[in-house]
Amino acid sequence: MSVRTAGASRADLVADTALALLAERGMRGLTHRAVDEAAGLPQGSTSNVARTRQALLELAVRRLAEREARVLGLHEMPDPRAGIGALVDALARATHRALTRNRELTLARYELALEATRRPELRAYFDATGARFRDQLTAMVTAMGSTDPDRHVLSLVAWADGLMFSCVAGSFSARVPSPEEVRAGLRELLDGMLDGAPGD
Repeated sequence: MSVRTAGASRADLVADTALALLAERGMRGLTHRAVDEAAGLPQGSTSNVARTRQALLELAVRRLAEREARVLGLHEMPDPRAGIGALVDALARATHRALTRNRELTLARYELALEATRRPELRAYFDATGARFRDQLTAMVTAMGSTDPDRHVLSLVAWADGLMFSCVAGSFSARVPSPEEVRAGLRELLDGMLDGAPGD
C-alpha cells in the first residue's frame, strides 16, 4: 500500500494511510502500528501525530472531509440561475466520481460513519464535517424555488448515499451505473422537487 503524495504533510500522510487501511481492512485493521507500516514511517510516528485512537479517527474524518470536498466538486457547483439541468450535471458528476475512481474513499466513509454510531464524540465530529456540503446544497435548492429545502436536501443526500452504498458495498456492487444513468435518476428526483424551476 502506498499513499504517499509529493508535498503532503506528515499528518496528511497518516490520515490518507488511515483511510486506505479502513477501506482495505475495516475498522479492526486500523491501528497506529498498521499506519506506520503501511505509510513506511518509523514506528511511533503515527502516535506522535495522533496520540489516541480517537485522535486518529478524528484526523481521518477531517482528511476525509477535505478529500470528499474535491470529489463532490463543491467549487464546481453551478449558480442556481443556471437551472435544474446544471445542478443535475454537477451532482451526477460528483456521485459517479465517488462510485468509480474514489471508491476507496467512499468505503472508508462508511466505516467511519458506522464507527460514529458507537462513539458519540466521533458522531459530533463526523456530522460537523458534512455540514458544508449540506448547507451549500440547501442554499442552492432554496434559490431554485424549493418549497421545503431541508426535506428536499435530505431526500437528495439519501438517494445519493443509497446509490453509492448499493454499488460500492451492497447488492449492486458488481455493476456501476453509467454517468447517464446517474443523471437520469437525479433528474427524475429533482424534477419532482423543483417543479416550476428553470430547466435546461
